[in-house]
Amino acid sequence: MILPRPAISRRTMLRGAGTMLALPFLEAMMPSARAADLAARPKRLQVFYSPNGMMMDAFRPTTQGKGFVLPPTLEPLAPHRAAVSVFSGLGHPQAAAMGDIAAGHGRSCPAFLTGTHVKQTEGTDIRCAVSIDQVYAQHLGDATMLSSLELGIDPASLLGSCDIGYSCAYTNGISWMNPNVPLPVTANPRDVFERLFGDGDALDAQSRLAQARRQTSILDFVRDDTLRLSGRLGVEDRRKLDEYLEATRDIEKRIQRAAASGATSQATDMERPAGIPESFDEHVRMMIDLQVLAMQADITRVGSFMIGRELSNRTYPEIGVPDSHHMLSHHGNNPEKIAKLAKINRHHMEYFAYYLDRMKAVKDGDGSLLDRTMVIRGSAFGDSNQHDHMDLPVIVAGGLVPGDRSIAVPKGTTMSNLLLAALNVLDVPTKSFGDSNAPLAELVRA
Repeated sequence: MILPRPAISRRTMLRGAGTMLALPFLEAMMPSARAADLAARPKRLQVFYSPNGMMMDAFRPTTQGKGFVLPPTLEPLAPHRAAVSVFSGLGHPQAAAMGDIAAGHGRSCPAFLTGTHVKQTEGTDIRCAVSIDQVYAQHLGDATMLSSLELGIDPASLLGSCDIGYSCAYTNGISWMNPNVPLPVTANPRDVFERLFGDGDALDAQSRLAQARRQTSILDFVRDDTLRLSGRLGVEDRRKLDEYLEATRDIEKRIQRAAASGATSQATDMERPAGIPESFDEHVRMMIDLQVLAMQADITRVGSFMIGRELSNRTYPEIGVPDSHHMLSHHGNNPEKIAKLAKINRHHMEYFAYYLDRMKAVKDGDGSLLDRTMVIRGSAFGDSNQHDHMDLPVIVAGGLVPGDRSIAVPKGTTMSNLLLAALNVLDVPTKSFGDSNAPLAELVRA
């Protein structure tokens, strides 16, 4: 059967005054015979990474199967439990020393999405493996404008030594395009917005500030084209387009406020990049919103977000924790430090819940963005006090696999088995990944 051509090309963009704005995925872009077929919609992969391990006693459910009791750290996920699976016992054997020095962060972080033992080096001769997100990005090819989007909160250099004996490239990011090329995270919301919607190379900090003060919008330049397109759309597509444009403008305004306030701050002599909010909370939410907006516009179907670089020493006075995160992770079984670390873990989980909130709020056909996305959430360690990489705090969320499950596998089961199973769910034809020995059947078993 020959399907009718879609009314609007998937490559259509809103244009005006040298500006181009990508469109969300619309029903008009699908052949009419498939317009109601949710299964034909693109599958997406997202990764949410938290540094410095987890207080496992507050994370690990005490019951298994469906309807499990949410432990304290997971309570923020209650509204999404139907779309969440919690795994216990998964580990990365390749993060073991194997004759290298004892330091663990420099091995465990790059192993998280690769299942590979990295080369110990502080130089430029780094070696890891292709990460799962990049395997999927390469599988998708040029289906989207960006193959993937790597975001974070901490500006990350790929040079120098961070963990003892290991290059910063191993701890400042989690995505690897090939064994020798790590993909750095972008931490400035303005840079992300311009990468998605404009020419960031044309604007220095002063130009960005001037633009922020003028309160100009990318939507102003494409208004005429927007009106023309809207007249060709059905009711549901017009609603989707309006929601997308409103979300775009909301992020623009927040970035402009951050640029104006950051540039005028007297708290430090260091020049602050226009667009990074003063507030950690606003920074995290803005980056999450940008990641969701990129998926909503189908600019990319693959992304990762690091709420902190591995070895992060960030403090959290806003939740009553003025201590360094990394120092607390080596708590030495001190009850006060354990309690503070658990507060940070739960705080990060609240942001993960916000991540799911935002994806759930974006409609995608008869469902939501979350329904067609697999989200892998985790850390490089379980018990960070012991640098335990054999029982990781792993969550898989979204509508591509069954949810409302607590699943315990034998401790030390390689996480590569889960990553291999995830690639199979994403329709990537591969029989191995990292140090896998078989796809983890529990990922898809209801």
